[in-house]
Amino acid sequence: MDVSGSLTCVVVAVDGSEVSMEALKWALDNLKLSPSSPDSSFIVLHAQPSPSIAAGVSPGTIPFGGPSGLEVPAFAAAIEQHQRRITDAILEQARQIYADRSEVVMIYSQVNVKTQVVVGDPKDKICETVENLNADLLVMGYRAYGPIKRYINLFLFHTSILPLCVLVN
Repeated sequence: MDVSGSLTCVVVAVDGSEVSMEALKWALDNLKLSPSSPDSSFIVLHAQPSPSIAAGVSPGTIPFGGPSGLEVPAFAAAIEQHQRRITDAILEQARQIYADRSEVVMIYSQVNVKTQVVVGDPKDKICETVENLNADLLVMGYRAYGPIKRYINLFLFHTSILPLCVLVN
């Protein structure tokens, strides 16, 4: 079934891994968006884990056994700032991939590429975002790092209500 050319919204989930960036390259090189819709776009989506997921603890309390009611705002702020730097680097890498391919991509169609960042559990936020955007296709990479990383892909594969393209490294 060839749907390329009838797509109006393609979401490409990126996490900074090589395989997620390869998925972005593949989507830009191989998928054509509908020329009849001026709102057609590729959405480069990064699901940034919340600070508590990133740190493995609740960032509002002391993580090393102090009083549970005592908050350490500097700890939470440091984690959030670190997460923003990581997100900025990932999106910059994605922008560079698009810039490198823009001449080739523009020959085939007028492509609108947008970036979007969501904060929270990646599996939940990716599903929520593609549903809110009424996306036609979700493209993502697959890296077999272990049961947790595989779980995200499997969760999306089994719960997604739209076509899912998973590129394997």
